[in-house]
Amino acid sequence: MSETQNNEMVAVDLDAISPELRKVIEFDAVPAEMHNMVVSIHEVTEEAVQESWEGLPASAQNILDNFEQFHALISVSQAFAGVSTMEEINSMEMPADMSDEEKEDYRARLLDQVLQNCIKDMVKQLKKARRDAILKRDFKDVFAK
Repeated sequence: MSETQNNEMVAVDLDAISPELRKVIEFDAVPAEMHNMVVSIHEVTEEAVQESWEGLPASAQNILDNFEQFHALISVSQAFAGVSTMEEINSMEMPADMSDEEKEDYRARLLDQVLQNCIKDMVKQLKKARRDAILKRDFKDVFAK
């Protein structure tokens, strides 16, 4: 994830990232312009995602092959949600009496909340997939060979 001299991001080598993350990126046809974002999110959210994974019942964990698949699914979900949220934030009218620091804090809290909600939603979906054959297949299809 290094930058070139003119601040353009270097393309992510999909062969250099985890196979699970590469599978989700390819399956969801994530635009190349988002690859750096996805990889960054993947790196910084591992601890929070691991906690959620460990809190899942074994029957929900067994929908996927391993934690890495769960983490990859969440990372891509968070990237799309983050882009959408940033677009919304940029179009929001902030109160005139808010300082720049308050505005920045508000934006950061909002984005953090959205990213946390992605984890919670994936946990709910995985639990639901235990009793929903179609949803279970949808999870498995992402990682099918």
